[in-house]
Amino acid sequence: MPIIKSAKKRVKVASKAAKRNSKTKRSLKAAVKSLHTAIKGGKATDKDLRKAHSAIDAAAKKKVIHKNKAARKKSQAAKAAKAASTGTKKTVAKKPVAKKSPAKKAPAKKKK
Repeated sequence: MPIIKSAKKRVKVASKAAKRNSKTKRSLKAAVKSLHTAIKGGKATDKDLRKAHSAIDAAAKKKVIHKNKAARKKSQAAKAAKAASTGTKKTVAKKPVAKKSPAKKAPAKKKK
């Protein structure tokens, strides 16, 4: 246990923040899990997707997860929901990278 007064306060503040963050994380996980359960059951609706997106946005706004992670999760959820609604699982094939021929160097100038 800390001895300094400010260190004691930081312990209290950190524990409160941890509780707050864990609630947000739990609601995020529950919303995403319910969406994936609905997708597997074939009953995915826009309401489930909106709920998941809302939970993801709330977690990102509270800085519980990074904004890029939130964007990635929302994209993955939307892609999964769309694939479930159409009944097919689409995968995007990447185009092969064309190899470039090395550029020719200009001939070196002769020194006089």
